[in-house]
Amino acid sequence: MTGLRLLLLAGGALAVAGLARRKGWPAPLLLVLAGLLASPLVPTEFKLQPELVLLVFLPPLLYSAAWDASYLRLRDVTRPVALLSVGLVLFTMTAVGLTVHWMIPNVSMAAAFVLGAIIAPPDAVAAVAVGRRLGLPRKALTILVGESLFNDATALTAFRVALGAVTGTGFELLDATGEFLYSAAVGAAIGVGLALVFGWVMERLRDALVENTVMLLIPFASYLAAEIVHASGVISVVIVGLYLGNRMHRMGFGTRLVADGVWKLLDFFLETIVFALIGLQLITVLPKDYSAGQLTLYAVVVFLVTVLARFVWVFIFGNLQRERPPASHIVLVGWAGMRGVVSLAAAFVVIEMPGMSLVAFLTFTTVIGTLLVQGLTFPMLIRRLRVSSTEEEFQDTLAEAAAKQEALAAGLAALERAAPGEPDEITQDVLDQLRTKTERRALTAWERLGGGTGQDGSETPSAIYRRLRQEMLLAEREVFVRLRDQRRIDDEVLRKVMAELDFEEAILER
Repeated sequence: MTGLRLLLLAGGALAVAGLARRKGWPAPLLLVLAGLLASPLVPTEFKLQPELVLLVFLPPLLYSAAWDASYLRLRDVTRPVALLSVGLVLFTMTAVGLTVHWMIPNVSMAAAFVLGAIIAPPDAVAAVAVGRRLGLPRKALTILVGESLFNDATALTAFRVALGAVTGTGFELLDATGEFLYSAAVGAAIGVGLALVFGWVMERLRDALVENTVMLLIPFASYLAAEIVHASGVISVVIVGLYLGNRMHRMGFGTRLVADGVWKLLDFFLETIVFALIGLQLITVLPKDYSAGQLTLYAVVVFLVTVLARFVWVFIFGNLQRERPPASHIVLVGWAGMRGVVSLAAAFVVIEMPGMSLVAFLTFTTVIGTLLVQGLTFPMLIRRLRVSSTEEEFQDTLAEAAAKQEALAAGLAALERAAPGEPDEITQDVLDQLRTKTERRALTAWERLGGGTGQDGSETPSAIYRRLRQEMLLAEREVFVRLRDQRRIDDEVLRKVMAELDFEEAILER
């Protein structure tokens, strides 16, 4: 019966997500709302298990986001990303912890800081999806993506330290700092090592199905390899994803085409299930020791402190940047603080502990509050501030046109090198053209049987065309990658033109 209920859960979540996509509504928000409304009717078997999220959902979602991110753009925003993913997480944890301990004296300082650590990291999935659709400038999107990639590592490490104080293992600032540095440094080292190994392996498999199957295992291997030695699995996964995504041009065209569909499908399915599960947790986190009025007051205060802490931090450090961003960008980044799956997973680690049900409840209300309040108003805010990426899109189009022109020249040069001694008489009579096309159609069966040779064993015109065009495609790809590395085109442009070349090569292979 449990299997049937799980199937109904997945089917219902996918139906809601499909409706949201058809209507153009933000799917994560609608899924949370639907789960929230359905939670009183759902049995307790759907309680969200932290191990399920941290080991099954989190690694592939992080890897996919890192694979799709631009390493070069992230490198340009290292400082703001570090301030948000480390500084803001610790600032939010402190602000929430002090407020909760002051407001609810029977909640210990350690438990209050556990709550602060749990709800500190935003999940930028919804914000980035909306921002891309409505034309949020690329730099702001890159900052949000970078923050969401690395802030989980800070928050989970701070959570472990605060939880240690709750369980009686004690808290020492020096030890906590050392644990944080160890987790980050060792996680990064493991990520770099695995990235080099996986990169070497992926470049030599040359089989689209095998490569993509291996790629599905990479996030879990990267996460577990770090977690086994108590390092940051999040950082390990992110580094591996960034490295392989930046070197996607070294893989086969079939691998890239299949990978794009595989990860889009996996992202859609996992995010759909996770956001639906977030809404379904209401029954399991209701504390019984407080009145409805008290719970409402506590939930509103924690939500406001969480939102206000982000705004204060973003406005202070946004205005201290060497290149001060526009005020509209600061406002949007400050408002894009929706919480998500990592906060819920951490909350269910502590829900069974004595006196910690309130922590889980306030986590739940903060996640729901940020998703519904900030998430629903984020598109309106983008439109009201009249923020647009139209100029960036125009510049991308110009850069793409120039890059294609340069790649065309390289392809023609490769054609000359690949076909030396070809006759100069290129023009053909109409009858010759028709005869050639007819011969090619007639030779199709022989090509399939003979691997590109005709009845007499000679290379067929179609096989010659494929061979020469593949040489041109190789040269064109090298140009696009070189222009990306020289920062003359963006990674988004590179992915677009690489997909075009990959589809053409796939047709040639057929």
